[in-house]
Amino acid sequence: MTSPPAVEQPVHRCGALLEYLARRLRLRSESVLAPLGLRPRHLVALTVLRARGGSTQQALASTLEMDGTNVVGLLNDLEAEKLIERRRSPEDRRRHIVELTEAGVERLASAECALAAVEDEVLGALDHDQRETLYGLLQQVATGGVEAACVEADTGGAGAAACDGVPLC
Repeated sequence: MTSPPAVEQPVHRCGALLEYLARRLRLRSESVLAPLGLRPRHLVALTVLRARGGSTQQALASTLEMDGTNVVGLLNDLEAEKLIERRRSPEDRRRHIVELTEAGVERLASAECALAAVEDEVLGALDHDQRETLYGLLQQVATGGVEAACVEADTGGAGAAACDGVPLC
């Protein structure tokens, strides 16, 4: 009986390590957001609203890739905390414009400070330059990896499944 051929594999695999670090970041992030009355989805919505200076509910749902009904629930949470304000659009009275309140800006700033501390805790073994390098590499993987898979899919390669639902393709 012959033995199977040796397959060259890299010494280090990153998937499990990335999952471990992502879990640590996620759990610590959730624990510092909870006392602020926020969940990760709230933070994302507040960040988008700050970046845009406001948004229609429909545009926000599209950006967050959420069903409109779920966005309404999310906005209800934020409005109950007086972090956002919804008002009728002057151009189209059927639409609502959503904007951050001053309290929303302040809460978002507090959350970002708390999350910076979490990142410092989890990535504390890296100096500033190493963190910048890590960020650049992760950014490259996040954008370039999808594009590479899509190029392979266009040529009939095995990456076709990776492109399902990916807007870059």
